[in-house]
Amino acid sequence: MRRALADPDIEKRSEGPVPETFDPALEKLVEDIIGKVADKWTMLVIETLEENGTLRFTQLGKTVSGISQKMLTQTLRRMEEDGLVRRTVHPVIPPHVDYALTPLGRSLGKAFCGVWIWAEKHHDEIRRARAMFKAKG
Repeated sequence: MRRALADPDIEKRSEGPVPETFDPALEKLVEDIIGKVADKWTMLVIETLEENGTLRFTQLGKTVSGISQKMLTQTLRRMEEDGLVRRTVHPVIPPHVDYALTPLGRSLGKAFCGVWIWAEKHHDEIRRARAMFKAKG
């Protein structure tokens, strides 16, 4: 998180003080990770694997409502590249592949639980703000 956007109470919740300077490489990595994981499909795949454990590709596709095979393949490849899922190919005939969250993937899921909690807490405020915005025309 950039210092300009930092919450004044972040030091109370984090493991230490907010640094005065930021490593540009770390900032680039954070922006890249947010770009990859903040999409709808990644979060739904994480949620599905967290709730169901290891799943075959076809089971995952059926469980994540509305995802195409192509999008599921792309999402799982990005997640595997970042170490969020483990892909296991079983050498049987016909071959099958299954996916499971890694500890890193589980930790990301826990981090995004904060968004759910925030949305639950502020649901009414957001609904009212949207209604007011819509009423303005």
